[in-house]
Amino acid sequence: MDLGLKGKTVLITAGSKGIGQSIAEAFAEEGCNVAICSRSKENLEATSADIKKKYNVEPFWCICDLNNGKDIENTYNLVKKQFGKIDILVNNCGGPAPGMFSELSEQDWQSAFEQILLSIIRFCNLAIPDMIIKEWGRIINITSVSVKQPIENLMLSNSLRSGVIGFAKSLSNEVAKYNITVNNIAPGYTLTNRLYELAVLRSKNENQSHEEYLAEMAKHIPMNRLGRPEEIAAAVVFLSSCRAGYITGNTIQVDGGWVKGLY
Repeated sequence: MDLGLKGKTVLITAGSKGIGQSIAEAFAEEGCNVAICSRSKENLEATSADIKKKYNVEPFWCICDLNNGKDIENTYNLVKKQFGKIDILVNNCGGPAPGMFSELSEQDWQSAFEQILLSIIRFCNLAIPDMIIKEWGRIINITSVSVKQPIENLMLSNSLRSGVIGFAKSLSNEVAKYNITVNNIAPGYTLTNRLYELAVLRSKNENQSHEEYLAEMAKHIPMNRLGRPEEIAAAVVFLSSCRAGYITGNTIQVDGGWVKGLY
């Protein structure tokens, strides 16, 4: 299937490892101009070199703290200068601090708000005017299954990622007439460093190894396994394609069936 993505420019935030890196690799394989950003220069250089070796496509990269508005503006402008356009914006970010409500400070809430929701708003403010001029664009937000079924001890993620869903649905209705789609991907339990860290943290409280905890987690998934980052990336690439031009305002779970609800 020709997805019509060759030559398109994609910017992936938090694109230097985990799900973000897999998304960058998937777009490189489709022949896109790939730009990635993250806070770690070391990770950006390593990921860029790895993608170039695999796909003969060298990503453009920028150091960007998603909690910093000036970093976001600088990143967008540098990518636009490099490629002349940004067709596809993939808003990804690391997870905020875990914790129950009673354990979180106001600063924890403020930082998570800037990281998860405000960073998306800032990037969309920059990208949408250019997409409107071209009358084509794709915005994909990486959220979590916590927007469908809240996860214990992840108060910040449960709350603010749900805000992303409300923002995206509202925005999709405003920009649809310009042939711009806005969708969300809600990954389930996926084998990334973030999941590994959560498993280590929780295993300490439950008197078991993190390997045992991950195995137990997989038992609650109908497919009886954890997800792979490239499976998330495949959904992102399809939603970004010309083939998905009539899909907008949706949140699609890639979770092996973990969410039990109908909606």
